Amino acid sequence: MRTARRTRTTALAALAVATLAVAGCGAPGSGGGEAEPSATSTSGLAACDPVAGESLVVLEDDLGLQNADNVIPVVNAEVAQQNPAVVELLDSVSAALDTDTLIQLNKAVDIDRRTSSEVAREFVEEEGLAASEQTGTGTALTVGAANFSESLTLAEIYAEVLRSAGFDAQAQSIGSRETYLPALQDGTLAVVPEYAATLTTYLSSQVNGPDAESGASADVDETVAALTPLAEQSGLVVGQASAAQDQNAFAVTAEFAQEHDVQTLSELAEACGGLVLAGPPECPERPFCQPGLEETYGLEIGDFQSYELSLIGPAVRQGEAAIGLVLSSDGSLASTED
Repeated sequence: MRTARRTRTTALAALAVATLAVAGCGAPGSGGGEAEPSATSTSGLAACDPVAGESLVVLEDDLGLQNADNVIPVVNAEVAQQNPAVVELLDSVSAALDTDTLIQLNKAVDIDRRTSSEVAREFVEEEGLAASEQTGTGTALTVGAANFSESLTLAEIYAEVLRSAGFDAQAQSIGSRETYLPALQDGTLAVVPEYAATLTTYLSSQVNGPDAESGASADVDETVAALTPLAEQSGLVVGQASAAQDQNAFAVTAEFAQEHDVQTLSELAEACGGLVLAGPPECPERPFCQPGLEETYGLEIGDFQSYELSLIGPAVRQGEAAIGLVLSSDGSLASTED
């Protein structure tokens, strides 16, 4: 289950190494400074102590611990039937999005303090996403968003592209999935940017019951194949999944990665024992967090340090933990060279 700032359950994985420049945010946890040396390894591997550094790298989830939470447009079925161009236009947005791009969009809003609408207009222009034909004939469409900035920025991008085709489209922040999904199903909302694995799990619980296998997995194609019939039964149509993912991921400092020559979680498990893990309070009990690292990768956690999500990156950067759970599309993951 998702542990922070979203009303969505997700897994959180990164596809490739990305650089995180995290500003100092005060003393997380019980205080600043470096962690005590990690506990002696019981695996026979050397215990790898935290290494403080200026930036973080996200280690690849090469064994697929996290499910594929790729950004995907979801459209009211009646709207999609009456206006086939809507799905086609939103699919063009998906084709232009990857995780690095999503990080940059979030950086522009969350760190550079620009508005979502301004960032959306610039993105549509730079990517050449404006429609070449006026197919909307003034039809009014409301694009819903969840109550966090990434969702609103994506909704503004959708609305901007739809307006370029002649639709009278407006983005509106609605709230939690429990609020916006019924509005999407009854047509109050026309479109919502969603996350493939999370929506698959949510709709499966609604359609098949909470104990049913959802079909969500680390494979985005398999996840969308499971999602599509669930959406149809729920009065919805899904578009093309983008390459952009907003999931849980695990980061170490660039200095730690270089010292131990690791780029993936499998490589980390082969190189290090006795690691200090930073995560949200529920991490030791959640399958996508500490238990998943231990069971999927055989990673040895010598100590767990609890932090609010926003303080995990700074804790790793300051040498209080060797590895920490972060959000894969967080704006602070933008390279310092960008």
